[in-house]
Amino acid sequence: MELSVVVSTLNGRERLLPCLDALRTSVPASTEVVVVNGPSADGTTGAVRERDDVDVLVEISERNRNVSRNAGIEAATGDVVAFVGGEYAVDGGWYGALESASASGADVVTGPVRDGVGSPAGDDRSPSDPRPVRGRAVTGFDGDNVAFDREVIEALDGFDEYLETGGAKDCAHRVAAMGYDVTWSGGMAARHEVGTDGGRLERNWGVCYRSLGYRLAKNYGLGPTVLARAAGSALRDASQEVRAVATGDSTPTGWVGNGAAVVRSTARGLRDGRSARGEDGGQRRNPHGLSARQDRAVRQYDLR
Repeated sequence: MELSVVVSTLNGRERLLPCLDALRTSVPASTEVVVVNGPSADGTTGAVRERDDVDVLVEISERNRNVSRNAGIEAATGDVVAFVGGEYAVDGGWYGALESASASGADVVTGPVRDGVGSPAGDDRSPSDPRPVRGRAVTGFDGDNVAFDREVIEALDGFDEYLETGGAKDCAHRVAAMGYDVTWSGGMAARHEVGTDGGRLERNWGVCYRSLGYRLAKNYGLGPTVLARAAGSALRDASQEVRAVATGDSTPTGWVGNGAAVVRSTARGLRDGRSARGEDGGQRRNPHGLSARQDRAVRQYDLR
């Protein structure tokens, strides 16, 4: 297995260094490590260039994880391309699990992503069981801990750069549509190193629901099932927000504002998704993918 690991980072220098340290101790020296750095202002570039275990550093100007992933695909040369978020550290058995699955002919391999150091094995954010969606068995995966056979990721044309969030979810639906299999390996685990604030950024409802509407319309069209799925998701989140208002964790004004953002953003996503479906009528459904442009990299350093 000739492996390339693409590590995406944005203003995450302090968490990127443990990520790279974990890769250094967990994968063979022959593994190609590609770091894709967004417009960081925290010294990430200098810190990466000082290391001897990074092969390629790609600088991009956009704050979009899917642009970062596609830039990494362009720079990577391995016949298996893995993606690891810069804020994650792979476990010691990560490489062995991936190698075993790849040797068995796996198209896509993924494993658990755990929040926090030492979190229990059941506290995984990636689902392992397929979900039926409009006749497809869709197996989800976390885009910060997944590996693709080179031919598969190229057939998918990488990730959809329209999406600010949900790129891996979109990719999972397209993987299923094109008949590829996702192999789940419990040994291919990564953990999220929680920052000093102890948590994650607050959810941007507008971005999330524009992504949801887009993904549904692009992959499945604007049928009643799609509209019902979008509405059901909005109702579930709305009920959670009502509980947050009741407990004082949110305000009525905030709840109303979030609801308006959800409606507007879902409508926009459905509209843009329908247009994208028309642009790419094939199974890969990716008009904003890897082949759409060649100007992602602002600068590229070959550190070998």
